[in-house]
Amino acid sequence: MELRLNLLGIKRSIDLSRYARYRNAAVVLAAALLAVPLTVWLLQPDAVPDLAHGNVAGAKALADGWARGDMIVLVRHVERCDHSAALCLAGSEGITERSRSVAVSVGAQFQRLGLNKADIYHSPILRAAQTADFMFSKGGFGEDWLISCKGTMLREALAHKVAGRNLILVTHSECMTQLEKNLKLPTLTLGYGASLFISAPTPQTTHMLGFIDASDWHTVTTQ
Repeated sequence: MELRLNLLGIKRSIDLSRYARYRNAAVVLAAALLAVPLTVWLLQPDAVPDLAHGNVAGAKALADGWARGDMIVLVRHVERCDHSAALCLAGSEGITERSRSVAVSVGAQFQRLGLNKADIYHSPILRAAQTADFMFSKGGFGEDWLISCKGTMLREALAHKVAGRNLILVTHSECMTQLEKNLKLPTLTLGYGASLFISAPTPQTTHMLGFIDASDWHTVTTQ
């Protein structure tokens, strides 16, 4: 292909064929630059769903799974005293006075789900034990693996899960993050009193269902 130019009586011709290979290379480079971020986006794991704020399908899956006794839920302790200027309830490793009502409120939501077939464990650290006590009016069982959970959280949770019974674990943000990593999911920064729900009808079919923040339970609906 040749381009002919005539400017002020000066004639020139340009052979465009020699530039074709550069054009083709530019197209390939542009396609590669677009393909890389697209591939990364397609391969990244899905975010953990929020089961509140009108997520009807997610909330219904939670209610149905809970009724079958298929659920594992990790609940983060409420506000810790040593990270707050608020009045302590008892002991610097415990929770704040004002967060007691948060624990009671979240516990009432679990009462609505039903606790007749639920096993409750908590970290032996005071803030987790206090949270469990106010949420469930019973302390449950203090377990060291709910502190030292690096790399083992999912395995330990499944080992303590009884078929047909829900498992409630009052624990710490680090252990919630570890479980998300075990499931190869993006990690969330969940607030005090947040709940992370995992469906585990069998160890082979375990999967993340989603989370509910402590202040969002009133927006959860299955209708």
